[in-house]
Amino acid sequence: MMTCIWPITNWAWVGWRHANHTKCGYMSDEINDKNDDGTNVADAVSPSGEIEVLDIKRADSSSGRNGGKGGRNGGRREYKPFPGWLYGVLFVVFDMAAVAALQWGVSQSGTRVQLSSPVVGWGFVSKMWTKGNFVFVLNLLLIGALYLALLMLFNRFWIATPVLLAVAIIVGVIEHFKVSIRYEAILPSDLGFLGSNTGNLMSFTPPGAHWIILGALAVFLVFVALFVVLNHVDGRHGRMIRFDNKGLAAGIRLMVFLLPSLFFGLYCDQVSTVGSWANGFSKALGDTPSMWDSVYDAQRNGPLVSFTRQLNPTIMDEPSDYSEATMKEVVKRYEAAAEKINASRTKNMTDSTVVYVLSESFSDPARVPGVKLNKDAIPEVRAIKSGTTSGLMLSSGYGGGTANLEYMGLSGLSMANFDSSLTSPYQQLVPGQHWTPTINQMWGAPKNSIAFHPYEPSMYSRATNYKKFGFAHFYTLQGDDIIKHRDKIDRSPYVSDKATYQSALEDISSTDSNQFIQIITMQNHMPYNDWYADNEFKATAADGADSLGSDEVTAIDTYAKGASITDTETKNFLDELNKLDKPVTVVFYGDHLPGIYETASQDTNNSLALHLTDYFIWSNKASGSQGKKVDNSVYSSPNYFVAQTAEHMNAKVSPYLAFLTLMHKKVSAMEPPVVNKIQGWDRIPEGQDIYLDAAGNPMAEDEFDEQTKQLMTDYKLIQYDITAGKNYLKDTDFMDLP
Repeated sequence: MMTCIWPITNWAWVGWRHANHTKCGYMSDEINDKNDDGTNVADAVSPSGEIEVLDIKRADSSSGRNGGKGGRNGGRREYKPFPGWLYGVLFVVFDMAAVAALQWGVSQSGTRVQLSSPVVGWGFVSKMWTKGNFVFVLNLLLIGALYLALLMLFNRFWIATPVLLAVAIIVGVIEHFKVSIRYEAILPSDLGFLGSNTGNLMSFTPPGAHWIILGALAVFLVFVALFVVLNHVDGRHGRMIRFDNKGLAAGIRLMVFLLPSLFFGLYCDQVSTVGSWANGFSKALGDTPSMWDSVYDAQRNGPLVSFTRQLNPTIMDEPSDYSEATMKEVVKRYEAAAEKINASRTKNMTDSTVVYVLSESFSDPARVPGVKLNKDAIPEVRAIKSGTTSGLMLSSGYGGGTANLEYMGLSGLSMANFDSSLTSPYQQLVPGQHWTPTINQMWGAPKNSIAFHPYEPSMYSRATNYKKFGFAHFYTLQGDDIIKHRDKIDRSPYVSDKATYQSALEDISSTDSNQFIQIITMQNHMPYNDWYADNEFKATAADGADSLGSDEVTAIDTYAKGASITDTETKNFLDELNKLDKPVTVVFYGDHLPGIYETASQDTNNSLALHLTDYFIWSNKASGSQGKKVDNSVYSSPNYFVAQTAEHMNAKVSPYLAFLTLMHKKVSAMEPPVVNKIQGWDRIPEGQDIYLDAAGNPMAEDEFDEQTKQLMTDYKLIQYDITAGKNYLKDTDFMDLP
């Protein structure tokens, strides 16, 4: 029997026994080699005469230790493995680096939108100590979950870490570009764009983008170089799970991969649903949604937290009888209703220009309980209302919530039908919709739909949404379509209503075509900091009412002056429209009361009064509908305005408008629960939905008659199909005018 002995180190040997002759590189029949210390190799033989077969791994380990002391191992130096605690520290450090890369993408020297409180640099980190807000920790946990999953996927710390940082840096750069160009954070709807328009991405990069890209690349390469060095000096080379039993190692990796992945997936799925564990968890750590401004929301709460909150919004519960067959029955039911209504209608709505004016915070301050003004702030609007279709509009907002009222007015849908988790359709719903029917689409081609808003187009993602609604132009203070007139009054930071009306008037007058015009004013937006010189308005407490605070008085005085200016300029705008020889109908409404009535808001009995604004529907002389007053107009909500406008104009209706007409006759106004404070964006307030009858009295849903119950059931079916269902109505004539 031949025995092959291969010297491994100065003391370790590995032997193999062979039944037959075996040829080895340095074989001999005698063992004559010497160890470094001069002893014979044969001394390594066991007392029994058998050559010991040593563990190759132990031999390698010993070789590494000796090699570090000058032993013979081919000249390669071996390093000790990094201890577990060091990996833990590095995990946190690189987790924070990923959060920093994302936060850099939305960081500004100060927010461009005046309505937001600037978040400079890393304010969302420092508020852990200043305000006890731990949303920074929430960001670390979410990215940490992804990081841990990557570590288990690659099982190499020095590979998974650069992958994580590469993704964070790329997303941060894209976020930076989008904020620079459109002042809008990355939204879930952008994922579809990235997948289908990759070739056009470079057209959305700002000037000097190549320097930012090169800088980001340089930072990443520095990290890569660092990881190469660390991988070299780490004796375990970043291997996270090390077991001789490969099956056990694979099982542990799979388990540790699944746990953070499951946590992250469930969090994203449920965080936007009120009452879920994820929603409660995010709130507990300080997530404070700011749905009016996506950049500020990302600055305030972190880009990942802001993004995940919009991934899977709960829109509304599916009606139990929702199906294609049910929706066909709904269409058939209101086709018959439309035919009946149209038998007595003689005009077409689209043969006129219709102008929607959402007047920011406009309402009559004289209606506020406990407040008395020294003079009437809105005499002109009061006179206009007396001679045309008009009344009070039930608003879901107080001091805020503009976009929700705007959405209801444009869509005919009601916030009362949505889940309480859906606080902002413009942010949570519209970007992901495949079908968004809005009333302006009745006027056909986008060129006939024009919008004016003398402020930021990014607010509530309006620029994106209005394009989706089919508006050809959205004139604002930024972007391609700049509003022409931008004059302000005295010290006010906002464009005046006079300037806004003038911009719209010039567009209406410049064409003989009939249009749909949307105007969203800004003059009377909060705050109310004594903007106007020579303000003659003075607010006091009404007789027998609690006294008003000095700050409250200043705000009411300022607001009253602004409302008075709006009152005058609205009258002037209508006078100019009256001079046109083309038919024009105006729907004017205040979106909500200003959130300045601190004394009145303390009394919950004032809730309804603090949620009623003024509205009217007016037509010029050329329309043939001037002076028309429609019955059942004393109370309304914006979802009904389009149906009321058709009735005011004696215009024919689609099955959808026929439904809204019948619904309004049964329930004059509807809104979700309201509170006497400026609305937050984490949820719709708790409580019962509000329904008003024609006299303004609250209605109980369980006391509806059978016809009203059927209408409410149909409303939820219609709204679900449009917003969350399968869009069965899309391929029918439900939205089509005759």
